[in-house]
Amino acid sequence: MPGKLKVKIVAGRHLPVMDRASDLTDAFVEVKFGNTTFKTDVYLKSLNPQWNSEWFKFEVDDEDLQDEPLQITVLDHDTYSANDAIGKVYIDIDPLLYSEAATVISGWFPIYDTIHGIRGEINVIVKVDLFNDLNRFRQSSCGVKFFCTTSIPKCYRAVIIHGFVEELVVNEDPEYQWIDRIRTPRASNEARQRLISLMSGELQRKIGLKVLEMRGNAVVGYLQCFDLEGESGLVVRAIGTACTLDKLSSPAAFLPACNSPCKEMKESPLVHPPSHGCRSTQNSPIHTATGSRLTQNFSVSVPTLIYTGMGSGSAGKEGGPFKALLRQQTQSALEQREFPFFTLTAFPPGFLVHVGGVVSARSVKLLDRIHNPDEPETRDAWWAEIRQEIKSHAKALGCHAVVGYSESTSICEEVCILSASGTAAVLNPRFLQDGTVEGCLEQRLEENLPVGCGFCHIPYDELNMPFPAHLTYCYNCRKQKVPDVLFTTIDLPTDATVIGKGCLIQARLCRLKKKAQAEANATAISNLLPFMEYEVHTQLMNKLKLKGMNALFGLRIQITVGENMLMGLASATGVYLAALPTPGGIQIAGKTPNDSSYEQHISHMQKKINDTIAKNKELYEINPPETSEEVIGSPIPEPRQRSRLLRSQSESSDEVIELDLSHGKKDAFVLEIDDTDAMEDVHSLLTDVPPPSGFYSCNTEIMPGINNWTSEIQMFTSVRVIRLSSLNLTNQALNKNFNDLCENLLKSLYFKLRSMIPCCLCHVNFTVSLPEDELIQVTVTAVAITFDKNQALQTTKTHIEKSLQRASTDNEELLQFPLELCSDSLPSHPFPPAKAVTVEKASPMGEGNFRNRSAPPCANSTVGVVKMTPLSFIPGAKITKYLGIINMFFIRETTSLREEGGVSGFLHAFIAEVFAMVRAHVAALGGNAVVSYIMKQCVFMENPNKNQAQCLINVSGDAVVFVRESDLEVASTQQAAATCQPLCTGGEVTT
Repeated sequence: MPGKLKVKIVAGRHLPVMDRASDLTDAFVEVKFGNTTFKTDVYLKSLNPQWNSEWFKFEVDDEDLQDEPLQITVLDHDTYSANDAIGKVYIDIDPLLYSEAATVISGWFPIYDTIHGIRGEINVIVKVDLFNDLNRFRQSSCGVKFFCTTSIPKCYRAVIIHGFVEELVVNEDPEYQWIDRIRTPRASNEARQRLISLMSGELQRKIGLKVLEMRGNAVVGYLQCFDLEGESGLVVRAIGTACTLDKLSSPAAFLPACNSPCKEMKESPLVHPPSHGCRSTQNSPIHTATGSRLTQNFSVSVPTLIYTGMGSGSAGKEGGPFKALLRQQTQSALEQREFPFFTLTAFPPGFLVHVGGVVSARSVKLLDRIHNPDEPETRDAWWAEIRQEIKSHAKALGCHAVVGYSESTSICEEVCILSASGTAAVLNPRFLQDGTVEGCLEQRLEENLPVGCGFCHIPYDELNMPFPAHLTYCYNCRKQKVPDVLFTTIDLPTDATVIGKGCLIQARLCRLKKKAQAEANATAISNLLPFMEYEVHTQLMNKLKLKGMNALFGLRIQITVGENMLMGLASATGVYLAALPTPGGIQIAGKTPNDSSYEQHISHMQKKINDTIAKNKELYEINPPETSEEVIGSPIPEPRQRSRLLRSQSESSDEVIELDLSHGKKDAFVLEIDDTDAMEDVHSLLTDVPPPSGFYSCNTEIMPGINNWTSEIQMFTSVRVIRLSSLNLTNQALNKNFNDLCENLLKSLYFKLRSMIPCCLCHVNFTVSLPEDELIQVTVTAVAITFDKNQALQTTKTHIEKSLQRASTDNEELLQFPLELCSDSLPSHPFPPAKAVTVEKASPMGEGNFRNRSAPPCANSTVGVVKMTPLSFIPGAKITKYLGIINMFFIRETTSLREEGGVSGFLHAFIAEVFAMVRAHVAALGGNAVVSYIMKQCVFMENPNKNQAQCLINVSGDAVVFVRESDLEVASTQQAAATCQPLCTGGEVTT
């Protein structure tokens, strides 16, 4: 499908002064696509040139349109010396290649320079004319839509969900490439940016070709990542879920039912009768990419299947025949298909039949230099090995699919840790076939799947469990068995029954390792990984029990490798599922010799744990209904039960008989304190401070238990960096520094967002990296959403009153409520001053305060401020059109770090520039928002001795057009009045 690309350069504004004699600039523009370059005339002595050039025309193949970015370079003309570069603009042409997309890209683009940042703006108009080409051997995938959102896009419905697609391409990194001539830092950075743009386009095209082979037309949950491997090379890889989507053309589809995100999600576009089309989750074979050029020298695979308490679905006596029919239908649907992986995290009701739990795998690899860029396969084989391990774990749980699947890497010098995780699941067979299941069987299956708890039932056989677990009958339907706790990587299903509200739960861990090289380093890392996984999982279990909750959703575990340490960070949203049993308490069991002072300390710690559990249940409104089969709130288990509970523990644990070990007959969770590390773990468990009153936080899109959202949102990104002291560095000191870093970061966010009380921080995404020796960087992106203040004020005021009452007996409790709730004002010092240990940070760069702003009532109106959010929706609005994917990579370097405000000023300015460039590209497409926004990479490198720093940022999202529900209501009212008015006038005339 050859095409013609047309570009017109209109004008520029706010250009920098390049001629010191006249304080002006002689600017001209080079327009390059592929190997063809055009130039505008030189506009003399102006900082706001008006070129109004002719249309520059490029005749290219559609394959080049997908691979190549349009490069616009602004330069200053010099008569006697080389022209000086002002900056560049890269424009992705791919959004113009969709049949439903924009027909023109027109707007003001920031002119970006990798050394000086944004240096003015340029007005550009871009058009594409495509010609039909029926050549079946063509290598383009024009027409395939890409979506970053991990759920079915709001204004589409899924006809078929085909399955998993993946691809990767590799090349040499220009930063480490040997060339004969001296290259300036600017030229090196621009070569790197251009190469990554080319590789990104090529990767997207190859993914699209695989989707076309599967007869699909879209990729949902598209995740593209860059692996910067230093001298080994540069890898760009992507995964996604291939689908066939249909556009919802009915105007009624955009009429609001209410402004609650939960209800909006329940109106999922997947929920349609069979007459609208079949639904399938068939998976294509795992394709072998053609871009891998890494040689495997060393490999240690570390399987990490989180078995403890992560089952759901059961082979109970009742409903057994239907389960057999379900498995038979599922097996027949998968006979000729590969094991399905899905990058989606949100599904319509009925899609998930059972959830088995989290399955994950990690592998340590040793990188080698790329010798032949055309030899693939090594890196592909690594990921195929990881996916095979995930598949075997899921099968062990009695599941046939993995949902919420993601992949990541952590690289330090020549060592690379490959990680993959997902949630094992059993899916409804009617989504797994190219057609519907027999109506009788489908009806019988749906009748036997209780609403709100079916996904919790264990899928594996109770008599042949793959791991030891405590099972009970479902507290909702009382028909099938459920686990005592459930971990998943997906969002909370819309039909799940939840008691109270959710909260963000994090596990943080640091471990020192010796500096080593090559295989010795890889061996040391692989030996540490299983222990780190176990400790992270133990922390999650402890904190979940401490919150009085029994399930985790949106679980994301990162293991980051550095030169002399490993760091683990796990984030999830804890909830109380009504179908699962009430979690037991936490008991401390000591193994030290009898010591009265020590025993008193243990008793005091136990009392604090019990008090904390009670306060958390009150804070998160966890009040499960009483049941006839179990006495809720029994303070002490019966003697027979206690002996069974502690039979594997030391005899000293039996001495703590006066403690509240559990509620009812639920076993307590025992913490053994046998060394200093264990005591530190207990202390860290108790030092986690809950959010201030009026604040809630979660890492999923929707906070469980809150439905009364408003349309006020505020997205933010914050980066904080600390440098550790190399003196007396221990695991305990590392853990404390890491905990303080994360806690102080959250506190600073609460302080900056205090004017939005009451609000919830949704989609909180933490990323930790170790860019250099003794340097820790934490990046967080989230969105603050306000909810109905009338309902929340009473709740938060009640919490404050109760906290003040408790403060009379224990002054420490005031620390848990640092913010007072006032309707008009806030205390001047809600937080204690930060300690001097904390180094520089970048303040959150938000999108501005939108309290008094409203979105344009229609898509054709002028875009004021482009909204940005990591959510797949905008509260109080309807998305009417998806304009394409935004995938951008930026490099910023400075040789005057101190003059730019240090690390804080440098990062703050760079993130602000990234936001500005993303908004400009969306506005040029005619959009007014970016949804599913994610900062996938933020790599910071610093050389304080030379006053230098460099940062690389990769962001992506979906450009959309949205309409406010209030504007829709006004428009519908005006339309109704307009249609009614002529009728009334006509009646008067006839009279």
